[in-house]
Amino acid sequence: MSDTLFTQCAAAVDAAQKYAETAKDRLKQHLVMGGRLDRALMEQNQYACHGFSWLSTYVEALRQTLNWATALHQQDLYTELEELIVRIGFGEYLSQLRGGISMSQGEIIRAQDMWLTDDDLEILNIAEINDLIAQGNTPENRERLARLIEHSVDSGAFGNLGLDETYSMIRDQFRRFANEEVIPHAHEWHLKDDYIPMEIIDKMSEMGVFGLTIPEEYDGSALGKTSMCIVSEELSRGYIGVGSLGTRSEIAAELIMGGGTEAQKKKWLPKIAMGEILPTAVFTEPNVGSDLGSLKTRAVKDGDIYRITGNKTWITHAARADVMTLLARTDPDQAGYKGLSMFLAEKQRGDDDNPFPTDGMTGGEIEVLGYRGMKEFELGFDGFEVKAENLLGGEEGNGFKQLMTTFESARIQTAARALGVAQCALELGLRYATERIQFGKPIFDFPRVHGKIALAAVEIMMTRQLTYFAARQKDEDKRCDLEAGMAKLLGARVAWSTADNALQIHGGNGYALEYQISRVLCDARILNIFEGAAEIQADVIARRLLS
Repeated sequence: MSDTLFTQCAAAVDAAQKYAETAKDRLKQHLVMGGRLDRALMEQNQYACHGFSWLSTYVEALRQTLNWATALHQQDLYTELEELIVRIGFGEYLSQLRGGISMSQGEIIRAQDMWLTDDDLEILNIAEINDLIAQGNTPENRERLARLIEHSVDSGAFGNLGLDETYSMIRDQFRRFANEEVIPHAHEWHLKDDYIPMEIIDKMSEMGVFGLTIPEEYDGSALGKTSMCIVSEELSRGYIGVGSLGTRSEIAAELIMGGGTEAQKKKWLPKIAMGEILPTAVFTEPNVGSDLGSLKTRAVKDGDIYRITGNKTWITHAARADVMTLLARTDPDQAGYKGLSMFLAEKQRGDDDNPFPTDGMTGGEIEVLGYRGMKEFELGFDGFEVKAENLLGGEEGNGFKQLMTTFESARIQTAARALGVAQCALELGLRYATERIQFGKPIFDFPRVHGKIALAAVEIMMTRQLTYFAARQKDEDKRCDLEAGMAKLLGARVAWSTADNALQIHGGNGYALEYQISRVLCDARILNIFEGAAEIQADVIARRLLS
């Protein structure tokens, strides 16, 4: 990085951080009563609170983009391509900090919505920021960046990711797997609404996907969350369903490692790591959604078993799973989260003819737009038996606390899945733009086509660096719920906007089911909903920052 650009970006991050701190003070003046954050006032002022979350996410994304570029520069790996990503990214995000951040289509958060004044905006009116905006997201820079990545579809060279040799080898291995084993078949699986074949799952097991973050003493690879990000992104680039297969095992393993007894760890973790069993998460209920404190499914102890009765919904891969991490209420007299317990509920693996053969359990498929390959189900439990020894941790009432320990990893991985979907959309859009001839030339040559591709490449890299940062924090045993939430929040929006723009590049063909981008658009849409809807995620970030 040139010294001037480095200095400008550093000054911009400092100013943006000061601006965010000023916004925080303004919100506290309106939302803190009697020294405590007032939840009712937060709800009344959701735009301000959620906008502050987005503002803070932008600041962190800029900081991590600068850190990434600085590290590359120190290693003499910084090229024109990375510099253009920095210039365009800083120019665009700083402009939005001043003029308005897109929380979603039609929801733009501006300074006045957060009680910020014109005087407060002056914090961002410094020479360095003015220059970065003026020389950042320009038509010339977008075209130059697009030309540099014009032929990168097959190589995947959209900028140096900043990975060391080990991580680069992992990425190359799973990129090849996705290219050879997943991408040629993914669209057919989607159109037929078929399960991902067991042969694919078996190969993933052989590659260590399901034991990636499990300690070696339990037959895992102990590679950490950064590796999980890299693997999840590449598998999701092939097909989000394949990338999400690892999520089931990741959640189950996190629950057991964080809350299980030693006997439970020895019994279950090796089976998960080796792919011997397939887990699924059974938390949500009809009319509950993110309000897990309102769960009604009951677990009543009867000797050496618990009997489960109730209904669950949006359960992914439920028919083919062998064990369910099942959240149920063991104490009906305890309202909210305190009466909840987590179970490792064993079940028989079903098939198409008999998806739910286990006694006391029924299920019906929920047909969905995208995110196929594993299928979604509503489940009913009527006296379903779970061994008492499979109460996670051996003590009732800890279910929600145990679940909370998985949120960081789950959101980091969801951000990684979003990156994979976004990268897939970018590559499909780029390939089509360079091959589609209109008016005597590739449509790639038109500024509003290559401009979409350039900005997508920039935002994907910025989100990737934010996600990697959250993963590194987790690997270092540092609290990272804030960073993980930010990565998930931004990643989901970037995946959707990239898929939407890539479909626009396809024109009418993008609306045809035969084109892969139609699938990717459907897959991208779920990312703003599961693992905490965007609104819930923004609320969590705001509470964390303002408390």
